[in-house]
Amino acid sequence: MLKGKKIGILLEGDYYEPEIWYYKFRFAEEGLDVHFLTRLWGCASLTFQGHEYRAPMEVRESFENMDDVTLKSYSAIIVPAGMVADRLRYTEDIAKLSPATEFLKRAFTEKKIIKGIICHGLWLVASAPELVRGRKLVVHNNLLGDAKNMGAVYVNEDVVVDGDLVTARSGGHCNVFARKIIEMIDKA
Repeated sequence: MLKGKKIGILLEGDYYEPEIWYYKFRFAEEGLDVHFLTRLWGCASLTFQGHEYRAPMEVRESFENMDDVTLKSYSAIIVPAGMVADRLRYTEDIAKLSPATEFLKRAFTEKKIIKGIICHGLWLVASAPELVRGRKLVVHNNLLGDAKNMGAVYVNEDVVVDGDLVTARSGGHCNVFARKIIEMIDKA
């Protein structure tokens, strides 16, 4: 049922290793085709270091210039915990959204794609609050004010589902977050 379905996980420096390692193996265990995506800045690949252990992870796939057909081939796009979202929300031109936020906006227009945002991943949505305005979600306790300022409806649970949006409280909840995403992909 899940074999061959694609899941995209955004990545950048200072990622939370236990979470990313969990996804790498848990999603693959279900037969999902796991893709780590980043902004490659014109490079063939980039190697990022994790936050806790400084573990290196090479990424060779970019979300930049991804066409609509390829985007629609994903069953889920995940914005992980840690500093990933903060690094990906960088834009050279302050009059424009970051490429990662633009990519996420495109994913949000595709209702068949599950959007997963965990912990501090909500930072990537900060410059496009319309994506979560009026929607139920949970975030890390440190981002409660951010969620409310974006017009989201905060729910005090470890994992919250609002249609095609799945959110989780912290990187430490990656197991229940991943389980919910797997269940949703399986039912789709």
